[in-house]
Amino acid sequence: MTLQELFKGRIDLESVMARLVRVAREEGLPFGHRDKTYNSRLAQELGKWAESKGRGQAYHDAVFRAYFAEDRNIGKLSELLALAGSLSLPVEEARKVLEERSFKDLVDADWQRSHGMGVQAVPTFLLNGQFLVGAVPYEAMEKLLIDGRVSKRQQ
Repeated sequence: MTLQELFKGRIDLESVMARLVRVAREEGLPFGHRDKTYNSRLAQELGKWAESKGRGQAYHDAVFRAYFAEDRNIGKLSELLALAGSLSLPVEEARKVLEERSFKDLVDADWQRSHGMGVQAVPTFLLNGQFLVGAVPYEAMEKLLIDGRVSKRQQ
């Protein structure tokens, strides 16, 4: 589905995308042009599997880059298997996980928990009952953490 179709009449997509590009550049995050959204359900299920293999962070970083920077369709089996392979994860095992939907229940549980907490969009940050939704400025995130009395991690 195109982003125009998804957000028609709800947001000024052009200004939102311009802001996202600006914030991503300021933060050094990869972000390319994209005009479509893809169903990420299978990517989430494969993410749970990658986590079980100790490769969750690398997988999530790769999916982020594929989706937001490279406009790859992370709803396609071939794309997900290529991502798994690029991380030296066993591709045939990944295929089996996706075909059998082995991690479906874990993702369903995540979705139920999020829904129960009132999460309706991604990203959503929740701390002590306060929500931040969307690509928020650094200052807003900093305020949430300070208000939540989160201390800096010692290096």
